[in-house]
Amino acid sequence: MDPVLLSRWQFAITTLFHITFPTLTMGLAIYLILVELLWLLRKEELYFRLYRFWVKVFAIHFAVGVVSGIVLEFQFGTNFSRFSQAVANVFAPLMAYEGMTAFFLEAGFLGIMLFGWNRVPRGIHFSATCLVGLGATFSAFWIMSANSWMQTPAGHSVVRGTIQVVDFWEAIFNPSFPSRLLHMLVASYQTSAFAVAGISAFFLLRGEHVAFFRRSLALALGMALILSPLQVFLGDHNGLVVARHQPAKLAALEAHWETNYSGGAGFVVFAIPQEKQERNSFELLVPNMLSLLITRSWEGKVVGLKEFPPEDRPPVTPVFFSFRLMVGIGFVLLAVALAAGVLWWRGRLYQNRTMLRILVAAQPLGFLATYLGWITSEVGRQPWIVYNIMRTSEGVSPITGPTVLWSLCVLVGICGVIGGSYFWYVIRTLRAGPDLRSPIPPLQRPAGMRPLAASMDGDGRDRDLT
Repeated sequence: MDPVLLSRWQFAITTLFHITFPTLTMGLAIYLILVELLWLLRKEELYFRLYRFWVKVFAIHFAVGVVSGIVLEFQFGTNFSRFSQAVANVFAPLMAYEGMTAFFLEAGFLGIMLFGWNRVPRGIHFSATCLVGLGATFSAFWIMSANSWMQTPAGHSVVRGTIQVVDFWEAIFNPSFPSRLLHMLVASYQTSAFAVAGISAFFLLRGEHVAFFRRSLALALGMALILSPLQVFLGDHNGLVVARHQPAKLAALEAHWETNYSGGAGFVVFAIPQEKQERNSFELLVPNMLSLLITRSWEGKVVGLKEFPPEDRPPVTPVFFSFRLMVGIGFVLLAVALAAGVLWWRGRLYQNRTMLRILVAAQPLGFLATYLGWITSEVGRQPWIVYNIMRTSEGVSPITGPTVLWSLCVLVGICGVIGGSYFWYVIRTLRAGPDLRSPIPPLQRPAGMRPLAASMDGDGRDRDLT
């Protein structure tokens, strides 16, 4: 039993389980900010009800996300202790900044967000919603900074096997960080928009709470129409950054074996990579397209995999297929958003049951694209745990394979229990539907304070209330 492979599997399973929850909380936080802003501006009861419904889903995802994230951070010590020791000067401050900014904001203001109605002024409640959303974004900021540093390390020097920070700004804002952060944030917002749209479409198909879920779907579709084309643009830019800083990874993404010293490089639409033979089978190629996408020139040079020693190449097959599936889902979501937008503009969206069914079916695609994107990014970085500095095999803990296997089995069991409980609570919350009976806050004021009018007499003078 290989402890390196088992440790990678354990970390991958934990990451893929965890990433489901912050992906939705980051996007739902933006949706809730929008809904509460509309409630404050328009004073329509429907927006208050929308907030109360979706904030319950947000709270469930937030709680499970925190629990699964803590398990993930422990694995740096249990499974990758040598890596943690080598990069402690970089990672420890970034993780500390995450705790000081993200967790403090989220933990500090989530209670006001959930239970603050009728207890704090409306401005304070709206500020709490914004600060929780800001905390979720801060969390993504620091996590993506640390992960991007592993992809494109900068601002450091290596002293006796330990990585020392030379320039923290350069380490935080390493070359791949801005594009990867934006790509992840927009993926979260887009995934949440399609999740809300799919759930709303499901209720519309059943004819339940029609007015409520029509408005819910309209807001989510508006977000999807803005975010879907933006994500395609950001994905293309991210590819340019990978080509500039991780050429072996790009070559694996494209199953591009030979460097084109003359003429343009073709874009492989589909192929079956044969890694041992260093070639592709059943290759469907668009001539010169890869050169155009990467170099913006029909004959631009794209470095092939054969330029790198076999031991420095990423696994081609999983990276090639996960990348194509992710890109394909991105274009499917763009097409669905545009088609639904046209029907919406023509006033036929809510009556079109086919499109409502498509929105229900598209609901999990954003999550699937996020998983595939993470696999593409992390497997594409192999065999390096810190690109061109430290191999993954050098970063694992000195533990045996059976020990890792035992903890992996326990972890899978725990994830199964937590995941089952999560689905039970979410389905129960959704089946309960919106709360249409709780009183609407008439004029929010701090608890215990009397209305201003109650302290005045008929002539506008202070009344003795003792």
